[in-house]
Amino acid sequence: MSVRNVFWGALAFLLAASMAWAGVAGNQKSGADALAMLKEGNARFVAGKAVHPRAASDRLAATTSGQHPFATVLTCSDSRVPPEILFDQGVGDLFVVRVAGNVIGQDVQASIEYGVEHLHTPLLLILGHTHCGAVTAAVQAAEAEGAIPALLWKIQPAARWAKAHGEGDVVERAIERNVQLSLQEIQFASPVTRTLMEQGKLKAVGAIYDLASGKVRWLNF
Repeated sequence: MSVRNVFWGALAFLLAASMAWAGVAGNQKSGADALAMLKEGNARFVAGKAVHPRAASDRLAATTSGQHPFATVLTCSDSRVPPEILFDQGVGDLFVVRVAGNVIGQDVQASIEYGVEHLHTPLLLILGHTHCGAVTAAVQAAEAEGAIPALLWKIQPAARWAKAHGEGDVVERAIERNVQLSLQEIQFASPVTRTLMEQGKLKAVGAIYDLASGKVRWLNF
């Protein structure tokens, strides 16, 4: 295959992806649309075929006056978990909230509410990841100083559950349980989020990102 054919093939793919995104842009997307876009983007990333959409300088100009992300993502602050890269999305596509252990606190709750209510994202994703240091520390009851113990305290329910249930890797079970509990907590603590879900305007899902493979595993609770 010639270099010219490769170039035009790649250009056609980028144009098709851009048109597909535009067709469900802004508030027109459903939660299912948004979830499908994340799954497709992660598949490209894992396959080494990321297209890095909406990342050029013209996208900066297009988003200067406002943002219209299609998903709110709560994930860990771990530097190995970059949502825009692992989902192959661009500038302004994701409203990302990050905190160690992807736990729910007042500031995190407020940020999520801003995403789902004011920015009208139809999808909320709680994304944990393998080999999470915060969850590992909670499982091992590691000694910590400063404000870290308060954060680990939020993960303790998941750690206790993982030790009492199942077999195999306790930390990995705790990581999954922690995602589940964060999903439950945001629904319980946030009437805004809960109401949007009850009205069918918001879809909330959980997933685990594998650091080794780059693949996102979607959870069913």
